[in-house]
Amino acid sequence: MFLRNVWYVAGFSSDLAPGQHVGRKFLNESIVLFRGASGGIGAVEDRCCHRAMPLSEGHVDNDIIRCCYHGLEFDASGACTKIPGQDRIPPTAVIRSYPIVERDAVLWIWMGDAAKADPATIPSHPFHTDPGWGWKSAHFGVNGSWELLVENLMDLSHLGYVHARTIGGNANMHFRTKTEARREGNKVMVTRHMPNSAPPPTYVDAAGFEGPIDRWQEISFEPVLIRIHTGGCDAGTGAYEGKRDHGFSMQGFHGITPETDTTTHYFWSIATNVGLDRGIPDVVFEQTAFTFKEDQVVLEAQQKRINETPDGRFVNIASDAGSNLTKRLLKSLFEAEAPDAVVAA
Repeated sequence: MFLRNVWYVAGFSSDLAPGQHVGRKFLNESIVLFRGASGGIGAVEDRCCHRAMPLSEGHVDNDIIRCCYHGLEFDASGACTKIPGQDRIPPTAVIRSYPIVERDAVLWIWMGDAAKADPATIPSHPFHTDPGWGWKSAHFGVNGSWELLVENLMDLSHLGYVHARTIGGNANMHFRTKTEARREGNKVMVTRHMPNSAPPPTYVDAAGFEGPIDRWQEISFEPVLIRIHTGGCDAGTGAYEGKRDHGFSMQGFHGITPETDTTTHYFWSIATNVGLDRGIPDVVFEQTAFTFKEDQVVLEAQQKRINETPDGRFVNIASDAGSNLTKRLLKSLFEAEAPDAVVAA
């Protein structure tokens, strides 16, 4: 089951140079994204209306995408603008287009009712444009459902076990850390503070901590994006009173876009505030990518077992507070979309 009337991450601006295109599947629908010579972007169904040839096999010319089979050309609205060998273009020569917006170096796509696509509701992520932050991005294909990835990111108690070599730290500390989870409208926030704790390896490599730190993990979910602000300051220097400029911060952007029922596009970036002149963002990125690969192994192992035991039970534990609030939020959003789903069917 998918939410449709929300903005999904379709990629990063760097995925599409002028004249480039890429075929991707979102919510079980094959779509081709392309950028014309003028810099504008389009998102249309990856199927020529003539003989169903994937347009992703074609190429971009000026501001159209051309089918490689018989040369039909389509613009970003999905309208056929040219058919070789004939002047008349049938009014039925049209393919579906999807609202797509480029903002903060991110490509956002709307998979639902186009009339409800309000760009003003796209989440802002200024860390991609603020020169005080260095950032890099990546795209992982995960052979696991989008819901598993949401649960993984909303509950960071697993860090001590799955990511012991990088951002983990003491496993017992993670499970005993006080966790505050709350819902505000269509958002869920989780806050975890770990005072006077040993810095994990990534933090030491990035910021050179020599003693205990006051560490934080602040997670924000909104459909269907998770942002995680993590970091630490030397213990007792005001981290929990908002004095963090002297410490180490990472701003994680996690675009979670279903590909199919059991596979997911994971579009993520990591931004950091330290060492911009020392290559530290590269170090942090490499270690972060390593940790997310560890998550990928876990998620794909879960999905494999879920496929084998579709009726298997799940038992909640105390650290599931944020995940459970998120599930309840998603349930309410699914129910709100139900009338639209009936009409679409």
